[in-house]
Amino acid sequence: MSVWEDVVGQESAVAAFTAAARAARQAAEQREAQADVGLAPEAARGADSGGADSGATSPAGLAMTHAWLVTGPPGSGRSNAARAFAAALQCTGPVPGCGQCKPCRDVMAGSHPDVVRLATEKLIITMEEVKTLIGEAQRRPWTGRWRVILVEDADRMAERTTNVLLKSIEEPPPQTVWLLCTPSADDVLPTIRSRCRLVTLRIPPADAVAELLVRRDGADPELAARAARASQSHIGLARHLATDADAWDRRRRLLLAPVSLRSVGDAVLAAASLVDAAESEAKEATAERDAREKAELTRALGLESDGKIPAALRAQIRQLEEDQKRRAKRARTDVLDRAMIDLLSFYRDVLTTQMGSDVERVNLDLSDAVDQAARTTSPEQSLARIAAIEECRSRLRSNAAPLLAVEALMVQLRPQAGGR
Repeated sequence: MSVWEDVVGQESAVAAFTAAARAARQAAEQREAQADVGLAPEAARGADSGGADSGATSPAGLAMTHAWLVTGPPGSGRSNAARAFAAALQCTGPVPGCGQCKPCRDVMAGSHPDVVRLATEKLIITMEEVKTLIGEAQRRPWTGRWRVILVEDADRMAERTTNVLLKSIEEPPPQTVWLLCTPSADDVLPTIRSRCRLVTLRIPPADAVAELLVRRDGADPELAARAARASQSHIGLARHLATDADAWDRRRRLLLAPVSLRSVGDAVLAAASLVDAAESEAKEATAERDAREKAELTRALGLESDGKIPAALRAQIRQLEEDQKRRAKRARTDVLDRAMIDLLSFYRDVLTTQMGSDVERVNLDLSDAVDQAARTTSPEQSLARIAAIEECRSRLRSNAAPLLAVEALMVQLRPQAGGR
């Protein structure tokens, strides 16, 4: 099984990464051969400087370069594709990305010493994290041929933080490769974008996502196909629906709630219920990990689990608690964003029905509710509701108060008096 097995529906991206990995292997072999014959230091540096950017033997546009920008819509598998590319760069098997050699297995398991991964569970990537990453990028590879720096959420860096990263991407050490992942190329500064090679992923086909769920997660084929369609080929959401027995009931209640609202008071109550449910789900997802981290820290500090914390050590405990609060906030935002995507799918079905389109519905199990909403509202109202949902998503990403953002959305989703 190669490292590309989980990168579904991205044939062009896989071809570009595979060709680049071959070019990188050629450059690394040339560098090693020159070192074996005792090449002069100046010439060796010249060969190194061309290592990541060389690839004259590869087709134009597919050669290796020192910085890559991997973009694609949420759920397209950006992080999986970037991690597979990192494994292909470190691969020592007959074909780059074989998935069988030890470097490939280590990278995919997250334990390779020369692949540094930054994936924040908070709302932003801090300046301190980026400075640490730049320091890691300056090191020579320990066991592999390349030092790979993978930033999974590059769009979560503030502009000031991105400027700190610019110099390291512009002039990296000869054996360092940067991999940045963002939803779109516009999510990073133009100065960063111009120094990276762009690889854009597409929304994978629903049948490819379903096949992945069956093969990787052991999901029932019928349930996997249903989850892939309901998630609109979002791999993470599809996996959530295919593996969580209660997810379908929560989703159904969410999608039926807006069409049953009759007053502003109903909208406010529905918003409070949605936010409370998101907080409960986020807390359930993080509580066990939070408790384990706190127990490990207290044990490392030589403290009893229920003992009094000395004043000199309280700052470390407080820092851990603050990080856990930020992680819980990110988890709540992710749950709410998942709910917004589900609402978008419902009103997408309503709009396509109103326009007489023959596109297959996402929510086949809610056909009656979709038909009723299509009959009692106009296409203009459906478009306005879709815009309101997108605005709510934007507000949540901008750190707005979740309850206020969702309340404003629910008020706009109420069925309008008079329908058409």
